[in-house]
Amino acid sequence: MNRREVAALLAYAVRLDPRSAPADQAAADETLDQWADLLADVPSTAPHPTGRPWDASQVVRHHIATSPYPIKPSDVSRPWHAFRRDVVDRHHDPVPAADPDDPAAYRAELLGTRHAVALGAAPAATFRELTGGPAPEVAERLAALGSYVPRSVAQALADYRPRRAERERRATEGLPDPLNVACPYEQCRARAGEPCRNVHRTPRSTAHPSRLDLATARHYAPEAAA
Repeated sequence: MNRREVAALLAYAVRLDPRSAPADQAAADETLDQWADLLADVPSTAPHPTGRPWDASQVVRHHIATSPYPIKPSDVSRPWHAFRRDVVDRHHDPVPAADPDDPAAYRAELLGTRHAVALGAAPAATFRELTGGPAPEVAERLAALGSYVPRSVAQALADYRPRRAERERRATEGLPDPLNVACPYEQCRARAGEPCRNVHRTPRSTAHPSRLDLATARHYAPEAAA
């Protein structure tokens, strides 16, 4: 991000969390210098082969919504580097347009493509057309769960957000998700997307059996009809 983009990101962070507002102009300039230096190689947005792109503003929003600590520039740069590693790991070098009889040009195009992918300036090339990739409905279910979190980060956070981790697992494995439907249990009636609750209205770690049955029936209904 350039200095203007970083300034806009800082303004967004202050709007969400006024605690982070600098005390005076000198402090504001110093903060902008620090953020601009650390985020110089971090783009504001970048594509991802699964269709869940990087968005620096969403990283800021997630941190402020989930952490009790004021946001630092490293809270943006670290997730970006995890995102970038995930994208690069998925990238397979496409056949360069350069003449293979010109090794220097051929190699330069390969390296240029890899560099652009690593910077987020170009999408990763995958062999999805050969392997098929994830089924469209799987990609849709994962996208519906929210903005992108790299696999390595998601695994590290699984213990802290078990409900989402379970929903992602079910989406990836093509299993019915009880939170996709409202709970039919009379004493619960949790809406779609919300966890079931016990008689004390405390969230349950698992869905009521009748809710899972309903989700299962709806999940397999199109397949059965076919």
